[in-house]
Amino acid sequence: MKAQSTSIDPKTPMKNSSHSVPPKLVSSSYSPSPSRTIYSDRFIPCRSSSNFALFDLPSSSNNASSSDDSNSAYNTLLKTALFGPECVGGANAFNQLTPEKATASGKFSHISQISPPNCNIFKYKIETRKPFPSLLPFGFDDQLPGVSPNRAKAPRKVPRSPYKVLDAPALRDDFYLNLVDWSSQNVLAVGLSNCVYLWHASSSKVVKLCDLGIDDSVCSVGWAQHGTHLAIGTSNGKLELWDASRCKRIRTMDGHRLRVGALAWSSYLLSSGSRDKSILQRDTRTQEDYVSKLNGHKSEVCGLKWSYDNRELASGGNDNRLLVWNQHSTQPVLKYCEHTAAVKAIAWSPHLHGLLASGGGTADRCIRFWNTNTNSQLACMDTGSQVCNLVWSKNVNELVSTHGYSQNQIIVWRYPTMSKLATLTGHTYRVLYLAMSPDGQTIVTGAGDETLRFWNVFPSPKSQNTESQIGSLSLGRTLIR
Repeated sequence: MKAQSTSIDPKTPMKNSSHSVPPKLVSSSYSPSPSRTIYSDRFIPCRSSSNFALFDLPSSSNNASSSDDSNSAYNTLLKTALFGPECVGGANAFNQLTPEKATASGKFSHISQISPPNCNIFKYKIETRKPFPSLLPFGFDDQLPGVSPNRAKAPRKVPRSPYKVLDAPALRDDFYLNLVDWSSQNVLAVGLSNCVYLWHASSSKVVKLCDLGIDDSVCSVGWAQHGTHLAIGTSNGKLELWDASRCKRIRTMDGHRLRVGALAWSSYLLSSGSRDKSILQRDTRTQEDYVSKLNGHKSEVCGLKWSYDNRELASGGNDNRLLVWNQHSTQPVLKYCEHTAAVKAIAWSPHLHGLLASGGGTADRCIRFWNTNTNSQLACMDTGSQVCNLVWSKNVNELVSTHGYSQNQIIVWRYPTMSKLATLTGHTYRVLYLAMSPDGQTIVTGAGDETLRFWNVFPSPKSQNTESQIGSLSLGRTLIR
């Protein structure tokens, strides 16, 4: 059986050529009336019946060539503005439409000039005041295509000389001790032989806090976070807690068999590290000398630091190990054995959670960065000399390291590139002690040359030109006792 063919008369006016009429509705002999309009499911305007005179516009038939030229000129201008003249045919393509030609032909009369080459109309700006933090210690700020960076700022200048020097007689030249700490109340505590002295930074007043006697000596000092209580570790293995505002001893705690060279506070919890290889956790609100004992090191514990969120404790020892503990563990949750010398220098980043820096002794000389969230080493930086201390700036993403054999220098680093901002010299012995002021702008360093030196190395939190709160009375060289 031969199928019946259907067709549509080409002379029939259709408003929508994309929709055919179903065969059942139109037969081969069907011929609609010329005066009848056929409607489809969409409305498509017919420009031939438009009344352009009503809008005071020229008809498309009279201005077809003019419209093509206008579109071409506009496309050229837009491409030049977005991508530069190099991407649209070079200088010749850029010069096809000059301001004179555009004005003479009436095109783009509102544009008085065209942007010169390499000066795009649309530009992105890179925010430089608060860069996006990165755990990569050797990241690079690569320029992205089509992004115009801000003009590079001049490097921040760090004064190369200390603005104040304190004489500190009998300041011991012992790598494993921690004899200097700066409180949140702007008071510096220094252990000199068997005595502890307090230097008030705002007034330069010196107060003798205690004398342990000829049979004992100070091995470590550490301020509680509120800044009024001071813990003192002794060579006899005892730990004394003092109220500095009243110069009164509150209690004495036992537990260690040998000297206590490292201290770290976490709210009311005080951690102490000893030459007996152990770490004791002490709750100062209870009557017990300690609430838990941490065993993990095989030699003297010489470095202790709690993270800023008080969740993790990092410890370094003369066994070349760096261990990480949590609040409730009695065994280390992380172990790092990459250092080849004693680990005293430890610093948690206040900017990135889980970023930990550590420094090794004379045989190692390296600063290593760790991500404790992923249990991985991020990078290693060979400094060329013994790393004695590390501290991270609270105001900017920078850190300071102090060094011993053989250069006795202080280095300010920019993180994560680890480029040197400044190298400070002046000490003639190993720079074994380091503390930072509560405003985060000033550091104090101590050495076996029996001096404490004060350096302005970091900007203030709000303005890099704000002076430190140490006061004008502290200028010059004075004696701490």
